[in-house]
This record gives sequence, C-alpha cells and structure tokens, in this order.
Amino acid sequence: MGLTGWLRWGWRQLTSMRTALILLFLVALASVPGSIFPQRGQAPEKVDQYFEEHEKLAPWLDKLSLFDVFAAPWFAAIYLLLFTSLAGCVLPRSWQLLQNLRSRPPVAPKRFTRLPQHAEFGSDRTPEQALEQAREALRKRRFRTVAADGSVAAEKGYLHEAGNLVFHVALLALLFSVGLGAMFGYRGNLLLTEGTGFSNSVAYYSEYKPGHMVDPEDLAPFQVTLEDFEADFVSSGSQTGQAREFRAKMAYREGPGSAERSELVKVNHPLEVSGAKVYLLGHGYAPTFKVTDSKGDVAFDGAVQFLPMDSATLASQGVLKAPDAEPQLGFQMMFWPTAAPSPDGSSVVSSFPGPLNPMVGVLGAFKGDLNMDSGAPQSVYELDAEKLQMVKIERKAMGIGETLKLPDGSGEITFTGYKQYVSLTATYDPGRVPALISATLAVAGLVVSLMTRRRRVWVRASAGEDGRTVVEVGGLTLGTPTGEFDDLLRELRPEEPEPVPAGTIKE
Repeated sequence: MGLTGWLRWGWRQLTSMRTALILLFLVALASVPGSIFPQRGQAPEKVDQYFEEHEKLAPWLDKLSLFDVFAAPWFAAIYLLLFTSLAGCVLPRSWQLLQNLRSRPPVAPKRFTRLPQHAEFGSDRTPEQALEQAREALRKRRFRTVAADGSVAAEKGYLHEAGNLVFHVALLALLFSVGLGAMFGYRGNLLLTEGTGFSNSVAYYSEYKPGHMVDPEDLAPFQVTLEDFEADFVSSGSQTGQAREFRAKMAYREGPGSAERSELVKVNHPLEVSGAKVYLLGHGYAPTFKVTDSKGDVAFDGAVQFLPMDSATLASQGVLKAPDAEPQLGFQMMFWPTAAPSPDGSSVVSSFPGPLNPMVGVLGAFKGDLNMDSGAPQSVYELDAEKLQMVKIERKAMGIGETLKLPDGSGEITFTGYKQYVSLTATYDPGRVPALISATLAVAGLVVSLMTRRRRVWVRASAGEDGRTVVEVGGLTLGTPTGEFDDLLRELRPEEPEPVPAGTIKE
C-alpha cells in the first residue's frame, strides 16, 4: 500500500462513525474514576485523607493520574482523538448533504415491483392529467418533485440527515466549548468568615486552578463580602439535624469604583458578578477568642476557622496560633455547636449541628516557638510542635465568656463567641454558554433525526390496451415505513363504484 496508502487507511478508520462511537464510549468510561476517587481540583483535602488511609495504593493511583482524571494526558489523548474523529466524519457528510439538497430526485426505476411499496391501477384520466394530479398530491405533502419521461420522481426527508449532522456538529461544538473553558477559564476556592471579604485575586484563594491561557492580571477586579450566614436545620422528627436551607447574604462590587450591591446566595443559586459565578459549597464554625500573654498584652483577638469532624453534628476541631504572644502560644481545641454529655457521661459531644449551646474544649496548650518565621508553609489546622513545649492544663469545656488560665503565668485564653464561615468557589468559564447552546442543539438534532424518515416516491402513467391510463406507484422508505404511501394511493386511485345488491333497481 505504501506510506500514502497506510495514512489514507488510518484516516478512514479514525474518521469512521464506528470509531467515533468507540471513542465516545471511552470518554464516558475514562470519566468513571473521576466520580470514584477524590479529585484535587474539587476536594484536595479528601485526596490527602485518601493518601493517609491508603498509604500503599494511593501513590500508584497518583502515578496513573486518577486523582486528576480530567487533566490526565491519557484523558486528553482520548478527548483529542474524539474531536478529530468527529470533525473528519461530520465535515465530509455536511458537504455531501449540501450536494444532495442541490441534486434532483433520482429517476424512476424500470420495475416498480422490486420496490418494498408498489401499486398499479387504472384511471380514466389521460397520462398527463394523472401525472399532474400525482405531482400536486406530492407537493401538498412537501415532496420535491421532478417530471420527466412520463413519470414523476419525488423525494423528502432530508431533515433526517440534517438532524443527524446537527447532532454531531453540536457534539463537536460541545467538545470545543469544554476545551475553551479549560483554556480560558479558572476556578478558585476559599473560606470566608462573616464580616470578611475577598478580592478576585490569586492571593486570596487557598486553591487556584487557572486555564492554560489565563494570566492572573486579567482576572476581573470584583470584590465580595460575606455579611451574614444562616443555616436552618430540622429540629424534630426522624430527620433531626438534617440541613433544610443555607443562606449567605453577600455584598459585592463589580470594580473598585462601582456601587455596592447585595444578594442572597443559596446552594445552586450562585452569585454572578463580572462574568464569574461564586458558588456556596459548605459552611462551618469559626469560634472567637481573646489570648493574653504573660505580659498582659492582647496577642490575639479574632475568629479561628475550625474544620468539621462530624458532618451530622458539626463538631469541629481547630488550632489557634498566637505568634505575637510572649512566649508564643498555640492551642488545639474542639468546638461543639450544641454541647451535651456523652451517653456514658465521660466526655462532651455535640448533639445538634445548630448553635444551641456552643462550647469549646482545649485539648492541648503549647508555648515556645511556633516556627512561623522560617518561611515554610504551615497548615492552619496543625501545630508545628518541634520547638514547642506542652503546657499541663486541666482539660475542660468552656462556654462563651469563660477563661482558661495557663500555669506559671504564661497567659490565658477566653472564649468570646463564634462566627460562621462558608466555603466558596469562584469560577469563570467562557465555554459555559456555548456548551449549553451546543447541548440544546444536539438534543434537538437527535429528536429531528429520530422523528424523520427519508422517503422516495415514483409515479408512472402510460396508455393501456383498453384505452384507460395505467398508473404505477412505487415507494421507498428508509427505516420504519409510514402510512403516507397508503394515504397517497387513496388520493390517486379513482373511487370504485359500490356493488349493487341483487334484486334492487338502480335509479
């Protein structure tokens, strides 16, 4: 075959509809691990937790990019092959459809008896009148007709192929839209406590995922502030503790000089600002503390975001760091929104996710060097205890306004109250609207393709031996036959006289 022949053969195999369907199935199959394993783009903390729980398996899965499925090279390879296959399959068929629309219906075959639908009958009309009647009847049914050599050829149903092509072109546009969003879109995740805000800048995001063509300086300069957050929970019945509704009141500005506006954001009802969408994903508690060091100076006065350990009761764990204290102080604590004794009475638990009886418990107190001046990044939920000395304290639960004094005059910590925080994700996807339009067109094209059939009808009229006109009608329907051919015959065939019963006199 030679190099050219092999290349031509490979291109034909790649652009065949069978290959496109196989690649489409592979894309769906390759997406399955993205719903089984946690993904770094959506839940990096769950990926870290998976590594802790599966120390041997997780590194092998990571080598296969199963924690970043949609950014994996093998997924991109399938995606690009599908895009190329659809393009090579659809574009030639589109050109062929245009040629068919401009061409005339095929001429009548010599033998109508070979067609799946055929009929023959006599008519008192002349051949010309019979053909004209057939032509008018076919045009009324929106057939394209051509008369030649004592016959009429008619054809319709091009919407079947057109709908099929619209479906595949829309699918191609959908893939392009997804790629457009991956190239020019971005996503940023952050936690926001009541009374605080953020600007749309990389510095504010705890995790930032830009597209390949996104420059951080091109981000829209909007600002968002969380004014208030409310969570409603079911307080009685079998679903006690289940979340009923989350509401976040947010103030935002389109730019530094624009007017401030407010909007109530809920789950699946994001804030839309400057082309981006800010989604409400979750929430938690941020207890507020006041820390005084050994000199009597206030070293910390503010809120600390705690990480929920129990999604049912929102019992949360967190770390407070006071680097400005003398000496530096650190605390490991628990927060119970609705504190209650455990069933055996030996500990404190949270019995309800709402803040009905908020209390905190100091699990451990440390003094020394927090090692925050080394420049190495630290987690806000962990203490670097390498240079710290544990302070012996009596563990106890503190209500709002209560104070725990450290021994040897090292300082004290006061639980002053609580705030709530929300986890947000800000996304910008320029391919979102094109993807929606493409998906809509794909569904519409598929419906048209399934509802329409390609039909051809031929009518031939000639003079018979008895002086009457012999009319032959043949039909060809691609797919499931319809009753349209029978309706056409009833219109063209002359009405037969009704038989007269014996013994009656016809006036």
